[in-house]
Amino acid sequence: MVAARPVDSAPMSQRRRLAASTAAFGSATALSRVAGVVREQAAAYYFRTSPTLGAFLIAFNVPNLIRSLVADTAISAAFVPVFVELREQGREPEAWRVASIVLWLAAVVLGAISALFIIAAPWIMPLFVPGDQNIDPDLVVTLSRYLFPIIVILGMTGVITGILNSYDIFGVPAIAPVAWNGIIILALVIWAGDITAYAIGVLIATITQFLIPLPLLRGRSKLVVSLAWRNPEVQRILRQMLPVTIGLGLINFNLTLDLVIATLASPHADADLNYAFRLFMLPQGLFSVAVTVVLFPEISRLAARGDTAGFARTVSTGARTIVFLLLPASAISIALASPIVRLVFQHGSFNDSDTSHVAAALAAFSLGLVANGIALLMTRAFFALQEARTPTRIAAGNLLLNLILDLILYKPFGAGGIALATAVVTTWNAAVLGTLLSRRVGSLHVREVAGEGARIAVATVYCTAAAFGVWWPLDQLLGRSVPAQLASVGLGLAAGAGAYLAAGRILHLAEMDVLVSLARSRERAG
Repeated sequence: MVAARPVDSAPMSQRRRLAASTAAFGSATALSRVAGVVREQAAAYYFRTSPTLGAFLIAFNVPNLIRSLVADTAISAAFVPVFVELREQGREPEAWRVASIVLWLAAVVLGAISALFIIAAPWIMPLFVPGDQNIDPDLVVTLSRYLFPIIVILGMTGVITGILNSYDIFGVPAIAPVAWNGIIILALVIWAGDITAYAIGVLIATITQFLIPLPLLRGRSKLVVSLAWRNPEVQRILRQMLPVTIGLGLINFNLTLDLVIATLASPHADADLNYAFRLFMLPQGLFSVAVTVVLFPEISRLAARGDTAGFARTVSTGARTIVFLLLPASAISIALASPIVRLVFQHGSFNDSDTSHVAAALAAFSLGLVANGIALLMTRAFFALQEARTPTRIAAGNLLLNLILDLILYKPFGAGGIALATAVVTTWNAAVLGTLLSRRVGSLHVREVAGEGARIAVATVYCTAAAFGVWWPLDQLLGRSVPAQLASVGLGLAAGAGAYLAAGRILHLAEMDVLVSLARSRERAG
């Protein structure tokens, strides 16, 4: 007997708009994520899990951590709610003046931070090379000096992206990372096996990524050169920056912490984690990041208008969409972890042992996939309310919890234990943020989302069974050449998707109505 369909908390028009925008953003992100996987394949081909790659990962993750704290995403998250609020109040000139000040402040302040780290690299970077893993500290210093300038470039990119997203322009900023990955891949291929070329490629790619969306400002831009940081609205953004920094930087904090501890676990644990994390972030970027980026300007507008009911309804719709998209992705990533890793990475010097270790880490990471998407949405909701201190306090506690679990789990389970610690912390983070947000804005329609989630879980069982049931016999029959793996894994994923959609129709999943409505609209348009 089919369960009764719950009363929908959001009108079909809103859900269709969310689905269409998410599909557009997700498609652009899909290209960039696939390009990112190709980039990791190239790195795996040339460097496997060598100490040379370990040096690059440390040199990259330190400026990347700083970037996550004070640059692109953090600036955008603090800036967008204020920019949207000023526009909602009819203060368009003031909104653009604030945008100008924030852009040039990012250039000056982040430029100074980048220069400081470049100068101090010989003293700072060796601190991130613990353990006896044959990683050359001097190489880490050299590579980091090519990579620290990305901090200022990405900070300015964050402001430009925030402006465009406020005008509901998502596609081009989302597709710019395709060029970023393409340039890096080109550098790896041309200078095969040269780790310095890898770092230089990242720098050139980051500059290109900043330049790509600039033409979209034409006709809208009223940017001027100004450093009037005492502007009250700019001060409001700066006050939000510190808590936003820690709140958004949790996953990056955790990754850096994980990589440092991984150097103590085994010779290749840091590289295993890196490869697994990149695969883990593929569905995260395609689905949850797409949903949250698309919803962020909308919930910021609703918060600026004081529409608490609409705000709560929109957040709950986003949460249900994330569960609908990520629960089957999580199950597939666990069930087919080994064949996915083997297909993507096991080329060149990457061997069966590497695949086994990376697959274990991927499966562990995937246990927290849905929770990570929900946590990202809830964090953005607090930012939209300009109440960033709440996720900050939670983030601080979670960092300590992550450290404790890392130290407990890394010895018995290696890279998989460190990934499991991250999954546990992420799940706790999502639960606490959801509880506190519901106290702040009232009902988040938790019962409705949970009821829908139960039906999604049933559909996910059929999805996983179909995917594994198709992949396994084909793997035995066809063997493991690259074309054979493409066929077995690809057909397995297709079977899983088909089974999920079929089960969704039978179980009357609400998101299926949106997909059917969009498909019919396209047919009529055609």
